Amino acid sequence: MSTTVTARHSRDAEKTAELRSVPSKLDPRTNGESCMAIVVVGGQARNVGKTSLLANLIRAMPERRWTAVKITQHEHDLPADASYVMREEHDATGDTDTARYLRAGARRALLLSTGPGHLGDAIPALRRELGQADDVILESNSVLEFLEPDVYLAVLDPAIADFKSSARQFLQQASAVVMNEPQRKNFRWDKTLLEQVMRKPIFRVRPPHYLTADLVEFVRKKLQSLDQRA
Repeated sequence: MSTTVTARHSRDAEKTAELRSVPSKLDPRTNGESCMAIVVVGGQARNVGKTSLLANLIRAMPERRWTAVKITQHEHDLPADASYVMREEHDATGDTDTARYLRAGARRALLLSTGPGHLGDAIPALRRELGQADDVILESNSVLEFLEPDVYLAVLDPAIADFKSSARQFLQQASAVVMNEPQRKNFRWDKTLLEQVMRKPIFRVRPPHYLTADLVEFVRKKLQSLDQRA
């Protein structure tokens, strides 16, 4: 099903030197000239439509040769002696998020699992993988600590009070907000957060697609302007 790369906790000199060489911002383009576009899809909480949006963006933009990456930070996904595991998905028939990426048309799909607070350990390996890509789309908020994307879409649901600290931290960097149409009209966020959201371009979406033609055009134009600068 997948190819797996596992990092051990061993703090030998070679690994320490590698981690210290990681730049403050992860730029896959430094590993080659082929990475044309970098898109990040994040969200305020679980089950707000991040994976559906990402898969449908891949499907809606077949002109792009996507490498799709899902990043999770859950200790239970890891072997006891590892700080991260990276797996490449090869089976498009499964029910995993990475299989959905492949079915949508991604050329490659990767799952990067790290322990809480250990994403930095995986950045050198992630950088090597993304350096081989033409176009990159990632499902994560926390990767924005290391990566400056061309487009960052923040998926929000005003009916959900929960708001991840990482989503709140990076909201100001969002290129646009993808807003689930609420069942109820009342927003469950504080005034400061609501004001920050309203300063962004907002695309209102509904399940199961979490995508509109206007949103596809917004992303496409952003990336086309990048192509013209290359």
